[in-house]
Amino acid sequence: MSANPSSRLLAEINAQIAGRRADLIALTQDLIRIPTLNPPGRCYREICDYLADRLSAQGFVVALVRAEGAPGDSEAHPRWNMVARRAGSGPGECVHFNSHHDVVEVGHGWTRDPFGGELHEGRIYGRGACDMKGGLAASIIAAESFIAACPDYRGAIEISATADEESGGYGGVAYLAEQGWFDPDRVQHVIIPEPLHKDRICLGHRGVWWAEVETKGRIAHGSMPFLGDSAIRHMGAVLEEIERKLYPLLAQKRTAMPVVPEGARASTLNINSIHGGEPEPEPGYTGLPAPCVADRCRIILDRRFLIEEDLTEVKAEVTGLLDGLRASRPGFDYAIRDLFEVKPTQTAPDAPIVRSTAAAIERVLGRVAEHVVSPGTYDQKHIDRIGRMKNCIAYGPGLLHLAHQPDEWVGVQDMEDSALVMALVLADLLR
Repeated sequence: MSANPSSRLLAEINAQIAGRRADLIALTQDLIRIPTLNPPGRCYREICDYLADRLSAQGFVVALVRAEGAPGDSEAHPRWNMVARRAGSGPGECVHFNSHHDVVEVGHGWTRDPFGGELHEGRIYGRGACDMKGGLAASIIAAESFIAACPDYRGAIEISATADEESGGYGGVAYLAEQGWFDPDRVQHVIIPEPLHKDRICLGHRGVWWAEVETKGRIAHGSMPFLGDSAIRHMGAVLEEIERKLYPLLAQKRTAMPVVPEGARASTLNINSIHGGEPEPEPGYTGLPAPCVADRCRIILDRRFLIEEDLTEVKAEVTGLLDGLRASRPGFDYAIRDLFEVKPTQTAPDAPIVRSTAAAIERVLGRVAEHVVSPGTYDQKHIDRIGRMKNCIAYGPGLLHLAHQPDEWVGVQDMEDSALVMALVLADLLR
């Protein structure tokens, strides 16, 4: 079938989704009200059980998969994932919708209940509403509406809800990919309903390298700092070199990838945290700190790099700066430790899932889809690198800048429109 379903089929699918508006709202609210906070990884089994019950009733065969041994997995907070599959009337390809079910901490500044799922003037509020329980709900409504309109479809539909995307995805999509769930022999198309705006197709993301840099010193009495060697002062020299040399260098690097927002088309570096000297006092401690010279100081670097850059060279920019200080600054020594690295990924603009989704967006919204690339990574990295599945995009409702913010929300109309787009993709690829 072409990427333009008939007017009759479009009308039928549209009617199915419109008739499920109240269900879409209720489903999104129910998902928000399950506080799947990561860290530490709360209520993962609860949300998987909820989804399993719903999808089993719709004829899906459901598997609950615990990522035993994955980072973060424990008896107190097991990493549970749900994968549901519904086969059609005959052989064909499989379209898989993957959403993460975990959400970040609430933070401060909320004026609404973060887990209330409040509906107000067409918006549903709550932590994870935008990122990405609204997308998960929209994909479910899309699949159910398509099945009702096209019961004789061929191939298979899969829906997954996976753990830990907010902390790297190793207890979720990475684990499933290692177990073969995203093998291209069983899954041919993947849509990740991240909140990239309903008229955008996200082809991939920049690369990331996280590292811990530690400067070393020597402890001494704070009244006689000349008998010690302050690791914090050494770290101050590191920060000065970063400001003076590295930031200007990164600002000159530009990518041909359609990264949004515009500022992310350059290489970037964020100093995630800094810790030096004595540990933070325990809560409730009212005494003064001990007078000591800091014998250690650590920073976490979050370096985002471009598809045109080589990871080895990215690391060398930092180690070269540190080695220069070691050669020029008396007493300076350091250690560096890799924490996390992901290479950039980008699906080809002419890949089948891109073409089909673009045609559906134009049909539903009446405008040409915009191709974008995410400034930060998401679970496409594991589907690509581990699962070897290249035909993958992010597409879903919600505004990216609302993610992780107080009073996070998702628009009901955006979810409906995105659900219709996703249902039309199913109509294109499975009929």
